[in-house]
Parts: sequence; C-alpha cells; structure tokens
Amino acid sequence: MKELPTPTLELSPLSLPRGSLHRQDQKIGLVRSDEKILGATGLEVRWARHLDEVRQAQRLRHLVFVGEMGAQIKTSIEGHDIDVFDDFCEHLLVCDSASAEVIGTYRVLTPNQAKRVGGFYTDTEFDLTRLRNDRSRMVELGRSCVHPDHRHGGVIMALWGALTEFMVRNQLDIMIGCASIPMRQHGVLSTEWAESIWLQLRQTHLAPIDQHVWPRLPLPIRLSEPLVQTEPPALIKGYLRLGAKILGAPAWDPDFNTADLPMIMHIADMPRRYRKHFLGA
Repeated sequence: MKELPTPTLELSPLSLPRGSLHRQDQKIGLVRSDEKILGATGLEVRWARHLDEVRQAQRLRHLVFVGEMGAQIKTSIEGHDIDVFDDFCEHLLVCDSASAEVIGTYRVLTPNQAKRVGGFYTDTEFDLTRLRNDRSRMVELGRSCVHPDHRHGGVIMALWGALTEFMVRNQLDIMIGCASIPMRQHGVLSTEWAESIWLQLRQTHLAPIDQHVWPRLPLPIRLSEPLVQTEPPALIKGYLRLGAKILGAPAWDPDFNTADLPMIMHIADMPRRYRKHFLGA
C-alpha cells in the first residue's frame, strides 16, 4: 500500500547520530513549572540519544499497534515496529522515572529529514499537493502511543510540552500527521465509527479548502449521517482542543486496521491557555 517516493539523498545507516536539533545536555527545555510537574508525577521526558533508546520506543509501538490493535506489519526485528522513516526521525520518549521504562513516545520528522527520505509518512497515505508551499515549516508527528498501564493526562501533556518547545526552538510552526481511528470496536471490524467521526468533524473542524488533501486509498463512506453520540478517540479530541484541523476525508490503512484522518496544527492557533502552559507565553 505505502510506496515511497525516490529518496533525494542516499539513505543513512542506522548508526546515524541523532540529537542535532537538541540542546547539548539532551534535556528537554521545558518551562520551569513543567519540570516541577514532571518530577512530581514520576515522569522523565527526553529525546532518544542512541539506538538502544529508539529500540525501546519501537518495542512499545509493537506492543500497542500489534498486540492491542492487531496491526499486520513487516518488521526487521521481531517484537519491534520499524519502518524506513525511523532512521530519519527524532524520537521523543516519556519514561517512568522509577523503572526507566519507556511508557510513551512520538516520532518527529523535520523538513530537512523528510527531503532525505523522500517525503513525509503522510505522503504515502495522502496527496499533499496543496501543502507544498508550507513544507519548509512543517514537522510531521507520528507513531504516537502510550503504554496501556499509563494512559493518563500526564503522559500526553509531557509529550506535548516537549514537542511544542522543540517546534519553537527550531523555528518551525506547523505540525501535520495521521490520526488513527481503530476499525475494530468490541471485537467487531467495522467502518461505521470512523465514518461517523469524519461526518461530524468535517462540519466543525475542517481546514480551509486551500489546505485540503486527498486519500490515496479512501475509506469507503456509506453512512449519510453520523451515528448518535459518536466520540472521537481521546488523542484526536486532544488535538482538536489544541487547535488542530482536519485536512480532508480519512484514508484506510489495512496494515494497521485503522482509518487515518489527516490533521494539521499551527502553533499560532493553539489556545492561549495551552501556550502559557507549554511555553510560558
């Protein structure tokens, strides 16, 4: 399903040094109030510093995507979710400070690294032609997941605090990515939940038409109106609260058993209360 465009540069080895976009001490540059909150909740946030830490994130992803969601993926290392984009991404980790276990992760693909690998992961699912003038300012967020034993607001807030600081420090102001809606509900495979979420959100959170994108493998939309009281997944609701918009109709990802909504968020659109929390501004 996901054929990649030809890379613009030779692919780098797995030993490619990471961290070039981070401060020398590798600590997350959160505002001081956030550092206290993290300490009080027993969480440590950092960017992966070497391959072993990336492997921890990939094992967590495998646990969630394959173990929980039933994704069918090809991987070069058993028990790890690995694809060609990983080598080009910065990997953000939330760890339990007591056990040092990675309990949450995001991967971040910057504009320059997207050029090296030949495009964003989102390009493999959507035609992003209308965003071509914004690519130099866009960071792609992907492979977001949290360990099932730690799904509380603190982990997500810790991740977003670090992501926002990263964006501002590196003078990038647009985030894009695919937000997944599981197709399996209560053990039954169905598109109706995803269809309903799309039909609802296109009425309230659709981006301007000049930013619309098109799915390469569209999710079939059979419903004429949403099902009653259909709630989006918590992560999508969180994105919308932060000011994100939907870029168009969902794509179907048969490998991961999900419907993927293309989403975009401009830092300038983040509500003031969240800007103050994450950036102190």
